[in-house]
Amino acid sequence: MAITLDISENLKARVDAIARRSRLSASEVIADALENGYSLEWQEQYLDRVEAGLAAADAGSFASEEEIERVRNKYRRD
Repeated sequence: MAITLDISENLKARVDAIARRSRLSASEVIADALENGYSLEWQEQYLDRVEAGLAAADAGSFASEEEIERVRNKYRRD
């Protein structure tokens, strides 16, 4: 089903930016917002956090060996 929306240029730019960053189509970004309640602001902040986490991991400052081992042990089946 095709739906045509009239939205502001600012809103369109935000949707397009989220689509580029997430490798989704603009339609998928809008559908996600409507179906799952993920506002554009939430999606922008989520992508910011993902990018920050990836940058920290690339820089080697994501987690210490002890922190990783603690998490692994927490979920390890005995």
